[in-house]
Amino acid sequence: MRPLPSPFAALRGGAELTTLSLVGKTAQTILQAAGREVAITNPDKVFFPRAGHTKLDLAKYYAAVAEGALRGIAGRPFVLKRYVNGAEGEPFFQKRAPEQHPEWIETVELSFPSGRTAREIVVRDAAQLLWIVNLGCIDLNPHPVRADDLEHPDELRVDLDPGPGTKWDDVRRVALIVRDVLGEHALRGWPKTSGSRGIHVYVRLERRWSFDQVRRATLAVAREVERRAPELATSKWWKEERHGVFIDYNQNAKDRTVASAWSVRPTLDARVSMPLEWDEVADCDPAAFTLVTAPERLARRGDASAGIDAAQGSLERLLELSAAQESAGLGDAPWPPHYKKQRGEPPRVMPSRRKRDDAAESPDDAQSAAAAKSPNPGKGSGAAKTASGRRRSTQPLITVAKAQHKEDALAGLERWKTRHPGAAALLEVDDVLVDSMRGRSATWTRIRLNLRHVPAPDRPAEELPDPDYDPWRDVDPARRESRAPKTRSSS
Repeated sequence: MRPLPSPFAALRGGAELTTLSLVGKTAQTILQAAGREVAITNPDKVFFPRAGHTKLDLAKYYAAVAEGALRGIAGRPFVLKRYVNGAEGEPFFQKRAPEQHPEWIETVELSFPSGRTAREIVVRDAAQLLWIVNLGCIDLNPHPVRADDLEHPDELRVDLDPGPGTKWDDVRRVALIVRDVLGEHALRGWPKTSGSRGIHVYVRLERRWSFDQVRRATLAVAREVERRAPELATSKWWKEERHGVFIDYNQNAKDRTVASAWSVRPTLDARVSMPLEWDEVADCDPAAFTLVTAPERLARRGDASAGIDAAQGSLERLLELSAAQESAGLGDAPWPPHYKKQRGEPPRVMPSRRKRDDAAESPDDAQSAAAAKSPNPGKGSGAAKTASGRRRSTQPLITVAKAQHKEDALAGLERWKTRHPGAAALLEVDDVLVDSMRGRSATWTRIRLNLRHVPAPDRPAEELPDPDYDPWRDVDPARRESRAPKTRSSS
């Protein structure tokens, strides 16, 4: 076994390390934590090829930072996001606890918007944490509720998701505006890097409000931040309307999870979602926080979010802000696609598909389509439809790639650009829409292009996507008809 990196030479909390070589069986290493022995199987398996970190390095990291990591996940139901082939492999999401698990692994039954239920794992100590790491979990994805009250979140999550071409400095500036908005409404925000490209700001709440109320309060924050810095931030759900930093209010909908503090993310450098003091946000570098450097920071400075559990706040003032926004004409905003249609929700259709395609049909055709849609003349006409009933997009959107792996989709985009250099030269950053789609058990990537800046005569015709991945190819056709692709945030 190769020498361990120096930050892991001694485990915090007195954990000890024993290596076992088993003939004819899978090699494993035993870590001691919380008074238990936890087996790490295939400890030498490389999980981060570029950085050289193994599965054992990952487990030892979590043993070293268990104090901080448990603060973000302890007592919460937990979605397993398993990278069985390491950080560069495709993960799959597992809500249900494995049928075979130690008796000291706790579970709780959750119900979901779909009407289904599942028993999910609840982590409370370092031994349980290491057990899920052994399953291939790189980052930790808890729900915002505690196992003893599954209907009242105690955490509001502000997810700052930078769009293509957005500078890191803009993300930091938006985070500081979020801090101000929360503070003016009697709440304290606790910032952390996402471990990817964004920043998360968490708020600890009294357990008095529903998921819908927490989501609505977060939407109010997003709209207020957008009002104060419209050039930097957006609350718009549809990607074709976004610019700058998207404040993803839907991360507070029931059944959504976000990578918690001290989580290692599946990046090339094994970056960590690091809690910060507010005075660090203005000049922090997310690349400075990795699996190697984070344990030393915890030992030297402690956990910047150590006080979060003692800072429970009230949503009342944010809900008053939400009510004021609604009185001014800002009602609900779109929900994720797999949620039941909500009362007062605007049409769950991309804006480009709600507009009439004047270039594609005559005025008489447009009036006929509007009349066919609206049983009550004079009321909203909605988007124009074709004779088959399909909505016709008014934005020149084309799909150029659908791939199981993001890098394959991006390679397909580059091939499209090579075939159409003139059109490619006219694309702006926000014209390239890279969507992370949720399939049966793993995500896949779709890339669309908005050719709005390409003159109509010069727009290439839509081609068969390259590659043309279908996550439902092997699914029974009758079941495929009832499934729709689902997007997932990549912040």
